[in-house]
Amino acid sequence: MGRIVAIDYGTKRVGLAATDPLKIIANAIDTIEEPKVIDFLKSYAQSEEIELFVVGEPFRFDGSPSQSSTAINKFIEKLKKEFPTIPIDREDESFSSKEAFQTMIDSGIGKKKRKNKGTVDRISATIILKNYMENNGI
Repeated sequence: MGRIVAIDYGTKRVGLAATDPLKIIANAIDTIEEPKVIDFLKSYAQSEEIELFVVGEPFRFDGSPSQSSTAINKFIEKLKKEFPTIPIDREDESFSSKEAFQTMIDSGIGKKKRKNKGTVDRISATIILKNYMENNGI
């Protein structure tokens, strides 16, 4: 059984999360610098079977694509080229960063750690994955 890998794409950093093989739990993997993310995923795919990629996609309040849609679409094209046999779905991530920040506050994470954007990216990827699983009955 393969894992579902969620991607919170950013032009500087990329947050990653994955399910366990039984697709019960969503766990943060890491935050990777954008230029290194494809190589990281290739390495990850050598040790873990990836069944599906889920890429977060933010929308504006009116439902139109956000500013980052162009960069996300270019990243998805790279992902398709490098992993042609792994399907890619998208999941609305419009408020995942705010939700991630609130999750850190609720968890008692101190101000210093909350300023670490890598932590926010990992938690955001986990939220994207959790929402995808809930929205698709997984």
